[in-house]
Amino acid sequence: MQASLRGRPAGYSVIRECLDFQLSARPRGSLRRILGFNPLHPDARSWFAGAVGEIHVGSQLERLGPEWVVLHAVPVGKGESDIDHVVVGPPGVFTVNTKHHSGAKVWVGSRMVMIAGQKTDHVRNSVHEAERASKLLSLAAGLPVVARSLLVIVDPASVTVKQQPDRVTVLTARELVRWLKRRKPTLDAADVVQIAEAASDARTWHRTADGAVDDAHLQAFGALRREVNQARTRRMLWVAAAAIALVVVTFQMVVPALLGALVNA
Repeated sequence: MQASLRGRPAGYSVIRECLDFQLSARPRGSLRRILGFNPLHPDARSWFAGAVGEIHVGSQLERLGPEWVVLHAVPVGKGESDIDHVVVGPPGVFTVNTKHHSGAKVWVGSRMVMIAGQKTDHVRNSVHEAERASKLLSLAAGLPVVARSLLVIVDPASVTVKQQPDRVTVLTARELVRWLKRRKPTLDAADVVQIAEAASDARTWHRTADGAVDDAHLQAFGALRREVNQARTRRMLWVAAAAIALVVVTFQMVVPALLGALVNA
């Protein structure tokens, strides 16, 4: 029986990692909750951001038509590695490496992507994912498959593209679906079906993965996400209140002094 990856939610692998680290988080007391302290354990924060980014890209990919097959959090290899999204459609096969760099300045060159001035391995890792997918899908589908690598940046402050890398296309999440829809068809309908069937089988990618999803993980992450959002809202309200208080105090101090100066002039 095929262990299908269809219906596997976006970000599922990193959601589990996030929740594992979050188990070590210290419970917040009433005061910390009121003040909006971040409920995330420090080690869970990068995983949380990654999951939110993958979920966002997954929601964007839902806008593709029925002729496309989109898979999320595809387990690959022997360990815990995964490919964020695998997309199969008339223009071919695409692996999508999602990176959530909220508010960061992104610079793209022929061999390197820099985030906030720091070098990354994003290009190398994206190329590796596509090569891996090409090899595994060719074997499972019984026909030559060449996967194209996409590196998708979520919520950057800006993206400066000096030159696109040779083997990776760097896009923002906002650009992704439009870019895919504009690609010219390279596969006929039968090939799309054949490759999609191979891609949907968890055993194509991982020796022991079964593609199973525990709804408890999704519910726990949903609750955690609401808690994080509520804490952020409270922090923003406190900052706004402090700013208003500062304006009021300044007004109370400055205006009488100005009036006094005018009277004595």
